[in-house]
Amino acid sequence: MSDRLLTAAEVAGQLRVSTMTIYRLIRRGELPAVRVGRNYRVRAADLDSYLEQQVVDPASVDLEDVPDLRSP
Repeated sequence: MSDRLLTAAEVAGQLRVSTMTIYRLIRRGELPAVRVGRNYRVRAADLDSYLEQQVVDPASVDLEDVPDLRSP
């Protein structure tokens, strides 16, 4: 087995989101995972693939919808 298995907490830490967000992605089938006993593990390659699918085309982003954090 050459592919590293990550815990939900490790994935959450890498993405800087909550562990619950990772469990929701797994439950919805958006992030593939394997179950080991009562725990879930995410293959590093599956995480990479998920992230590739989330890439946003800058031309399709409407910057008018993005809040300006510099405004008081």
